Amino acid sequence: MGDGEKVVIIGSGCAGLTAAIYAARSSLSPFVVDGVQPGGQLTTTNDVENFPGFPSGITGFELTNNMRLQAERFGAKFCDDSVKDVDFSDAIKKVVCENGTYFSRSVIIATGASPKLLGVKGEKEFFGGRGVSVCATCDGAFCRGKNAVVVGGGDTACEEALFLTKFCPMVHIVHRRDTLRASQVMRERVFGNEKIVPVWNSVVDEIFGEEKVSGVNVRNVADGSSRVISCGGVFLAIGHTPNTKQFTKYLDIDGNGYIKRRTGSFVETDVPGVFVAGDCADSVYRQAITSAGTGAMAAIAAERYFSTLEG
Repeated sequence: MGDGEKVVIIGSGCAGLTAAIYAARSSLSPFVVDGVQPGGQLTTTNDVENFPGFPSGITGFELTNNMRLQAERFGAKFCDDSVKDVDFSDAIKKVVCENGTYFSRSVIIATGASPKLLGVKGEKEFFGGRGVSVCATCDGAFCRGKNAVVVGGGDTACEEALFLTKFCPMVHIVHRRDTLRASQVMRERVFGNEKIVPVWNSVVDEIFGEEKVSGVNVRNVADGSSRVISCGGVFLAIGHTPNTKQFTKYLDIDGNGYIKRRTGSFVETDVPGVFVAGDCADSVYRQAITSAGTGAMAAIAAERYFSTLEG
């Protein structure tokens, strides 16, 4: 690849693809490393109804594929590869992949985050549009009029449960302990909502249904008893793992694995020429549209950085 690349984008979800569109339109000729899941997490979502511009909704695959075609139209190049290591110690950055090493003057990291899963029977079968989700904001409306189950005990689980009460007559929070570990204000909101029912000292052992989820088997870890909870959706809120382990040597990363941004910037890291976008730096919002927004910011920041190099 030589050292002639202006920008290498690592990741091809909403953040990476938007960065590719903006960078390509700025004549940066971006080179995109797809990663292990081309299109990112959104490709596992059958119906996306909250992305602006699609009043009738669109599938996650269609949305990311359209973004990819748009980026290619403006000159972005894509590589079906995944990153093993990087070297950000010099002005010319090195990105080491499974099938080759690429060099660039700047890098946009958009590797996303992987949701933590339960690993129980039925989880994979019903994931992505069939009742199992990791995002109530994305998929809660599909559970309208049905009971829901939220798994987890932190602030995210509480937020998911509260959001789901807009659509569901009853929301069960299944937590393996006998108290929520969420903040006091979130606990108060949950306990003050009559639609939310905590299921303490319990874990989900199985998710079942036919075409879509119809219920879960829950086991009490204190006494070993089991029960069935009927529901139309299961929302996992047990955390995310940012895909950032390749960057720990050169970038400042917080205790949860998220890449820290330079103070005062949405997308700049402490390494000049290295930018970040999407869920690998965002532990709060984790939406397709917010990832796209930071992807645009990162590409604009990269273009401005590159212009300073050219004088």
